[in-house]
Amino acid sequence: MKFAFTFLSLLILSAVATAQSPAETRAREIAALITSGDRAAVRRYFESNFSDQMRGRGIDRYLGFFSTEHDYSRGLEVVGVQESAPNEVTLLVKNKLTGDWQGLWVAVEAAPPNKVAAIGRKPAKPPSSEITKLSDKDIARELDEFAKKLTAADVFSGTILLAKNGEVVYKGAFGIANKDFNVPNRIDSKFNLGSMNKMFTAVSIAQLVERGKMSFDDPLSKFIPDFPNAEAAKKIQIKHLLTHTAGLGGYFSERYDGMSRERLRTVDDMMKLAREDEKDIRFEPGSKWEYSNTGMLVLGKVIEIVSGQTYFEYVRDNIYKPAGMTNTDAYELDRVNPNLAVGYDKRYTDTGVEWGNNVFSHVLRGGPQGGGYSTVEDLLKFDQALRSGKLISAESVKTLTSPKPELNSPNYGYGFQVDTGRNVAGHGGGFTGINSNLDMYLGSGWSAIVMSNYSRGAAPVQTKMRQLIAAAK
Repeated sequence: MKFAFTFLSLLILSAVATAQSPAETRAREIAALITSGDRAAVRRYFESNFSDQMRGRGIDRYLGFFSTEHDYSRGLEVVGVQESAPNEVTLLVKNKLTGDWQGLWVAVEAAPPNKVAAIGRKPAKPPSSEITKLSDKDIARELDEFAKKLTAADVFSGTILLAKNGEVVYKGAFGIANKDFNVPNRIDSKFNLGSMNKMFTAVSIAQLVERGKMSFDDPLSKFIPDFPNAEAAKKIQIKHLLTHTAGLGGYFSERYDGMSRERLRTVDDMMKLAREDEKDIRFEPGSKWEYSNTGMLVLGKVIEIVSGQTYFEYVRDNIYKPAGMTNTDAYELDRVNPNLAVGYDKRYTDTGVEWGNNVFSHVLRGGPQGGGYSTVEDLLKFDQALRSGKLISAESVKTLTSPKPELNSPNYGYGFQVDTGRNVAGHGGGFTGINSNLDMYLGSGWSAIVMSNYSRGAAPVQTKMRQLIAAAK
């Protein structure tokens, strides 16, 4: 990449005449670095101005942060200070690529020379003069323009669907499904769901509860007496597995990294791997929240035991078919599966951008914990079937989509991420070459869906849709 300004000139331009706190000074320096896109300057700044703790983590993660922020913004225009506190500040900045508002957060050490202690993003709070109410037509136009800018910059590839009360306000397909053959994405292209499968697993459990075949309070030992061991199985309840509070781990372990994906096709195959890695719980169930793919996998095995079907058969018969989801499944990737988008990861180097695919890094077949495929249109069908009572009762929907603070799970229900401030429930998914999200606005009826075959690709679109819905008339 070539840049019109050097880092030094940008840093000079960022200076202001009035006195700045050390945190603001550092934040403006960080903004200038992001704008420059100069990786050599980032290296020098890192060595001289980052805290010992941050430097101890290695430079690669921070090089990635600066390169990604530059790529997704093509520079930041600093408007002013959004929030400040002792030794930290959030700058209000504008993204030069899209014109959108962002919050750039920086914390510094208290003692001079006030080295950088942490960096990240925060939600932007634009000036009230910049906030206008938008019609559905305005929202569709803004979202389309936004997506086209991201696609032209090659930071988004995927599909978008925005609906209100089940009626589509906007949908579009962008980018490339297969770079080897330059095949474009279509609105019915199937994208990897990542962890979004967890919603299907939770709904399946709720169905079995409604049918009187099990309870959320049942101990795991009732179904699997010896996982991860007999004593732990008695302590873990189904509700702990659904809320990531069971004390189980991650499933994607070093053992997984070193084995052939071909061996993992059934829930039993996956459980065998989990049994090798899980010997005991990490904490007392219900005492702590810790994201666990293994917990959701175990629920998939419970579904098989209770229903007498394989997990894959059960969700097809009880979720996909009733909802009309004809383009959703946990496909085996060594078979012919029409219209699947290949996942891609953009790697930033000192000599430029390199692309890689995720063919050899992800699962051969998804399961209860994630990794299946769907389309934005099928996810809207799932959303509407769930809200309309076609899959489970309204009472059960509320149970799944409500936080569980009593289990130390204030932002997660049963298999659903929950934002009580916006009255939104849903789930996201992310991995190398995968980034998707469903937001169900339970009060207003909005549905915001984005699926991408780029690492981190869906995130800016997800944020934009949330901003647009907040501005809806």
